[in-house]
Amino acid sequence: MKDLLSLLPIIAIFLIFWLLVIRPASRRQKEMRQVQQELQVGDEIITNSGIFGTVARLEDDKLGIEIANGLVVMMARGAVAGVVPAAGRVELEDADLPETTDQDAPETREQEK
Repeated sequence: MKDLLSLLPIIAIFLIFWLLVIRPASRRQKEMRQVQQELQVGDEIITNSGIFGTVARLEDDKLGIEIANGLVVMMARGAVAGVVPAAGRVELEDADLPETTDQDAPETREQEK
């Protein structure tokens, strides 16, 4: 009986660890797998490396992602971090991109030295 009571704190620590760490991580992993399996052509996604693109082609475990007009790259489904919601999408034509000048170019700065 004393031996069983001495194991109780270890069992409690393991249970708390499971509830706070292992269970939420496995739930997130399961949700991510579901998102990756439900991808459709035309979905805008973000990859684990931070590249935004649109799904152009689907294969078993690979995706063709269009990252620029006419530029399609093949990636593994596991590289998809998520689907970009419609509210978060930014069109390049509408984006406020800074204007660059020749003075900002690295070649110009090297020539000035």
